[in-house]
Amino acid sequence: MTIGRTRKPLSPTEVAAIEAAMDRHAVTVLPGQDITDKQQLAFSRNFGPLEEGANSGARDSELRLPVVFADVSNLDKEGRIAERNNKKRMAALGNRLWHTDASFRVVPARYSILSGRIVPGEGPDTEFADMRAAYDALDARTKAEIADLVCEHSLIYSRGQLGFTEFLPTERVAMQPVRQRLVRCHPVTGRKSLFLASHIGAIVGWPRPEAMAFIRDLIEHATQPQFVYVHKWTPFDLVIWDNRTTMHRVRRFDDLNIVRDVRRTTTKSDGPTAAQEAA
Repeated sequence: MTIGRTRKPLSPTEVAAIEAAMDRHAVTVLPGQDITDKQQLAFSRNFGPLEEGANSGARDSELRLPVVFADVSNLDKEGRIAERNNKKRMAALGNRLWHTDASFRVVPARYSILSGRIVPGEGPDTEFADMRAAYDALDARTKAEIADLVCEHSLIYSRGQLGFTEFLPTERVAMQPVRQRLVRCHPVTGRKSLFLASHIGAIVGWPRPEAMAFIRDLIEHATQPQFVYVHKWTPFDLVIWDNRTTMHRVRRFDDLNIVRDVRRTTTKSDGPTAAQEAA
């Protein structure tokens, strides 16, 4: 597939080519895309409506970028490297856990589109795990056991794993758990995949300790090296991944001394994967 600079509007043929690549590979890298925020937004809207409010752990007054972006840089609102105890930085440490973007929303994410504006040569890498291949490799008994399971997802669960609990009461209301199926079927290819994330804190109908032990086993299975692609960033990479069929995580780097400016836009899936609990 050949895609030029994404500064210009994509043709229908180019949009279809990217979607076909995503359906096949789940992660697509477009190198050399030196684009503006406006151009990234225009590119992203080719693939569905955008998520907003993705900057968990940061008040609106603390945001460096508009709410339609997830600011996954290590910069504060003044454009300086964030201090070690900066709340946004603390919450963002959860990105080092294996996760799926926006699985904690009733309508979860389709594509994440991450633009590498300032990318240090020292890393960090981003790792992607193929949830289709991980599902295929399960034994028949496990596939039968998980076929109809529903999990509860929340940012409170993933951040809580790291000891981050500094949420306001209003934030806790907004972060109430949502339900997602553990097994998904891709709407185009028909392939089944695991829908895993560190945001999972329960399996409906299971005792929590048993549920969390089982989810840990599944994540360990799904992130074995044979299922993982490691992306080593170069300046102005534009990396797209399908949250319906992958998990990912960013690796640790010297974020207290080296600037990393990467900006994510995220499109929504077609709808919920599971019915929600009645209010």
